[in-house]
Amino acid sequence: MAHGDITHIDIPVAELGAASQFYSDLFGWKIAEIPGFEGYPMWSAPNGISGGGLAPRSEGFTQPRSYVEVDSIDDTLAAAVAAGATVTMAKDQISETSWWAVFNDPDGNSIGLYEGVTDASGE
Repeated sequence: MAHGDITHIDIPVAELGAASQFYSDLFGWKIAEIPGFEGYPMWSAPNGISGGGLAPRSEGFTQPRSYVEVDSIDDTLAAAVAAGATVTMAKDQISETSWWAVFNDPDGNSIGLYEGVTDASGE
């Protein structure tokens, strides 16, 4: 994926098992926990392109959040803040080769950022 592509969508849920069954039945999504990401089942759509995770609902995470792939989280956060955004989660490591962060745009929308490469194939 390239800078600016939406790469992942997290859906906040209260019950991981019930949500997995709901989305699998409703949309035909393949949903599985991947080694290293236990408690965070990943979903993939039938097109094999769209995907994301089912994440525990928490304070501040009550609506689905899209993640945009960027070349540099640091540069993107700096530009977002300069344009009126607020960082709500600083850059944090996912794996040895990937990082994420979250900001609220000037309208209050929560937007995730993703940088790097993550092997979520489970293989």
